[in-house]
Amino acid sequence: MRAPSDLEQPAASSPVDAPARPAKGGWRDHETYRALFVDPWTYTTGAVILALLNVALTAATGKAWGVTTSLAYWGAWAWRALGGHPETWAYFREVKPVFNSPGFGFARDPGSLTNAGIVVGALLATLLATQFRVKRLKSRRQVVAAVLGGLLMGFGARLAFGCNIGDMFSGLPSLSLHGWVFLFSIFGGAAIGSKLLVKYFI
Repeated sequence: MRAPSDLEQPAASSPVDAPARPAKGGWRDHETYRALFVDPWTYTTGAVILALLNVALTAATGKAWGVTTSLAYWGAWAWRALGGHPETWAYFREVKPVFNSPGFGFARDPGSLTNAGIVVGALLATLLATQFRVKRLKSRRQVVAAVLGGLLMGFGARLAFGCNIGDMFSGLPSLSLHGWVFLFSIFGGAAIGSKLLVKYFI
């Protein structure tokens, strides 16, 4: 016969049987918040949202999404502020004559507004996800690689009349021939560029 103390003693509960307690935290730990701002979206979700935004942008401005043309405007405006005369360049006289139209500026260029929105939106996204970091460059080679890469990308984007956004993302749905040429050419450029990057800068 067992002792009364043994009969009255409750069975020890295991961690598995214990009820799960909700994690303590602020609104940043909420499941909906994390799903929207912290956890990565699926490729399908991102593609659908970008496509819908591009359609809305085209309907509102009459032009599909592009990036680098407005960056060329920014550089020209900066050069003009330093005393230069970019309005005399053949690119702005023949290819983009809107640059020389009266009153044309940052606020009247849809591409400049969307570019600014991208920068501000990216900053807000990193802040909301608490992933904002300021990283130091490891070597001077990285500085050289960044400068050369930016110059080559900007020069190539003007030769191709667009970047991967204007030429591929917006060009291919428009059934533009230059979009397909850009698509196949970018693979070759990326292969050569990655080889040079690994060999000389990393």
